[in-house]
Amino acid sequence: MNQTQRNSLNPLLLNIVSYRKSGLSLNHIVGCSLNCAYCVRHFFDNFEMKEPHMLCTDEEAVNQLVNHKFFISNITPIQIFNRATDPFLRNVKIHTHEILRMLDELGLKNTVLVITRAKVTKTDMEQLEKLKNLNLSLLVTYSGIIDQRIEPIAKSRITEKSIVNIATYKKKTKLILYWRPIVAGWNDDNASFARVFNVAQYADSIVYTGYYHRPENYAYLQKIGLEIQYNDEFARRKFLPKELENKILAAYNESKLKVPLFRKTSCGVVFAQKLPDYNGHWGVNEICNICPLEQQKICWKHYKMPTKNEFQKLLDRYNYNSKFLIEGGHIWTENLGEERRYHLQHILGYQIWDIEKPHFRNQHGRSPFGQLQNEEQKSEYEKLKIKFNNEVINDDD
Repeated sequence: MNQTQRNSLNPLLLNIVSYRKSGLSLNHIVGCSLNCAYCVRHFFDNFEMKEPHMLCTDEEAVNQLVNHKFFISNITPIQIFNRATDPFLRNVKIHTHEILRMLDELGLKNTVLVITRAKVTKTDMEQLEKLKNLNLSLLVTYSGIIDQRIEPIAKSRITEKSIVNIATYKKKTKLILYWRPIVAGWNDDNASFARVFNVAQYADSIVYTGYYHRPENYAYLQKIGLEIQYNDEFARRKFLPKELENKILAAYNESKLKVPLFRKTSCGVVFAQKLPDYNGHWGVNEICNICPLEQQKICWKHYKMPTKNEFQKLLDRYNYNSKFLIEGGHIWTENLGEERRYHLQHILGYQIWDIEKPHFRNQHGRSPFGQLQNEEQKSEYEKLKIKFNNEVINDDD
């Protein structure tokens, strides 16, 4: 990519290593030809870049990743090409394999998430199976949507074929069916559910999730004549109304599938890897009521609430400045920002929350739209903020 093209990019895209909830994310290639209508690239004003472009070499990218201030060998979960391209596009997959090879040759045993809906072949799987150290999971995004205005790739059935290929040739590699986005009116009918369950049988686990609804992708949906019930009710978190979730769970139960279903990405990944959840969702225990008992036991066994002294030492180690309040299942903080919170969360395996971004019971990580939030919950949250500030004042005294 030449300097003129770089100058035209959203500055956020030039930051090739960034922290997301599912891991430290490496994105040194931007541009995608899949044209999924709801794509997060709308948020970076990058949707019109169809041809993938490199921001640096693979070697430079790996060096930035493993020398990043947030990276910890064998601990930090890693994501590759999950923001601005698909890792298995024809001109991208060679770089995906090279990145994985270099990380593996460093002897790293980190959990690695690679999310795709593109073509994964027998040859790809043969290369992935050569990896000796990394805990690799392929998360294949499949929604059951057949409206080509929303997902042009649907007509080719490439994604379904990739799922079968991965299942056929995998040995160590784990396969997670990433059932997303689920949107009322798009893919919440019985036929869409049946398409999903038909391919889900090949997976090690299933993760379902909603849809990021923001002005940028909503404008594009309107432009191509697509309706969505959320209209202009935008939010930072994903939309998955309670009524829609109940419909999903009922359909799954009726399907009699043996492959377990999870609400959170990291939960589906660690189940497949037989590891405890690095995001510490055990602390939000209502999430776990659909989780297999054997996985609950793994998470429970490794779950530990840090002491006040331990958490303060961790803040001091990384020169993070925040007031905090430790409660059962989570720690309230302030002014850390998402990246530093996720950094601490993955070190501890314990939820780190921002006091200004409340979580309410049974809607963890979701927008308020269609949820059963009540006035009592809001009142409890306001009392909590007072407690947070009072405890800090007492500590300062």
